[in-house]
Amino acid sequence: MSNSVLLSPSLLSADFSDIGSAIKLIEEKHSAFVHVDVMDGHFVPSVSYGQPVIKSIRKCTSLPFDVHLMVERPENSINSFIDAGADFITFHIEATAHADRCVQLIYEAGKKAGIAVCPATPVSSIVHLLPFVDIVLVMTVNPGWGGQKLIPYTLKKVRELADIKEEKGYKYLISVDGGVHNGTLASVIEAGCDVVVSGSAFFKGELKW
Repeated sequence: MSNSVLLSPSLLSADFSDIGSAIKLIEEKHSAFVHVDVMDGHFVPSVSYGQPVIKSIRKCTSLPFDVHLMVERPENSINSFIDAGADFITFHIEATAHADRCVQLIYEAGKKAGIAVCPATPVSSIVHLLPFVDIVLVMTVNPGWGGQKLIPYTLKKVRELADIKEEKGYKYLISVDGGVHNGTLASVIEAGCDVVVSGSAFFKGELKW
């Protein structure tokens, strides 16, 4: 593992009957962020947790919360998630016709903005936003289901984003989410990611960090 790559464990795979212990483990592994997956049952089939839960666990750690909105029309809920304790808001380009407005709302609140892309969504769909965002989240599995296998072609997008970042001098972090474990970690790092999001593998001890 490269010491320059940051870890962002996903709370979605934690045991919510003992969330305090899950957050303690995240801190013990020297994680950079807590990845908080929000699912609305529309953009993705599942429903996870919302603003009240995030607000209640905010006091459990000082680590930054990267709130990953897998929701339709994120512009309607960005401010409420910021009020609940989000430090980063990452929304999906596929979920809104108002991506630029979403970035503006996040920055107006003094927070960090992220843009996410599903496996089949090309980098070209977000190239206009790359100068302005802090994180680009490449979904390496289809969002909404845990425990999937990493989709190999998604790593080409990581390489493309790394090349653009170097060529243009952009500052965004490239984050990879889905199917990362001991067997795939080296490949995502080699592709050029800066942040590894891990849920099932992290909490099952299948990600050496």
